[in-house]
Amino acid sequence: MSKLKISVLVPAFNEEQAIRLTVENLRQTLATLPVEAEILVIDDGSTDGTAEQARLAGVTVLRHPHNIGYGRALKTGLERAAGDWIVIVDADGTYPTEALPSLLREIPAFDMVVGARGGPCYHGSVAKRLGRWSLKAMVHFVCGISVPDVNSGFRVFRRDIGLRHMANISNGFSFTTTLTLIMLLEGHFVHYVPIDYRERAGKSKVRFRRDILRTMQILVQAILQYNPIKLFLLFATTPAWIAPPALLLDFFLAQGVHSGIIVALLASASLVIFALGLVISGLK
Repeated sequence: MSKLKISVLVPAFNEEQAIRLTVENLRQTLATLPVEAEILVIDDGSTDGTAEQARLAGVTVLRHPHNIGYGRALKTGLERAAGDWIVIVDADGTYPTEALPSLLREIPAFDMVVGARGGPCYHGSVAKRLGRWSLKAMVHFVCGISVPDVNSGFRVFRRDIGLRHMANISNGFSFTTTLTLIMLLEGHFVHYVPIDYRERAGKSKVRFRRDILRTMQILVQAILQYNPIKLFLLFATTPAWIAPPALLLDFFLAQGVHSGIIVALLASASLVIFALGLVISGLK
């Protein structure tokens, strides 16, 4: 660990209630470690005193002229960072910064180490639990790997990998999801360390429906980029799911008159979709 050169990126948008304490906790933790470290707060167009509070904590503040997104703030930090390793942590006090040594102990053996969230403050409402379960299921389908925490905002990763994929990583809240997909689909070594998630200070900036839709779009893009045949396999099997209810409906309404035509059409659709997937996969 004594040879590590790290940059801690703290993206912030209207987080004046928690930013100073977050930074001070980070500085205290880093002071106990034998590493060369810097802390960069990226103020993403805040309209409150976020930047002033961060400066009072004695760290470098990078400012966007207006709010553009969590991911874009992290990209600004990546471009300006001096470290070989990047640590990202939210400014709202939800992540235990004292757990940072546990993450850093796992590098450089792993290319990315993620703080996998747990605890009562993480579980949230039934809708949020269902959304997280769905996201995990989709990522499992895309990557073929069970992922404990897809979009944790507390992680350490190699800066060169982040820079190499700047154009493909989301500018919004899905930055962490995109980075997770890239790491796994490219075969990098990823490790998860359990952490306790805490209650945030201030109001959440996450918009559940909007961010879920954006994440689904990113998952589809990732499949098309790295393994398009998997998406077409999913589409090709869709007619098989449609067939039973279609045949049952035909049986009751038309006494099975159209059953043969229905089967032939669905089978043809499956073959066409699968063949198209093979062609596109061959072009990648």
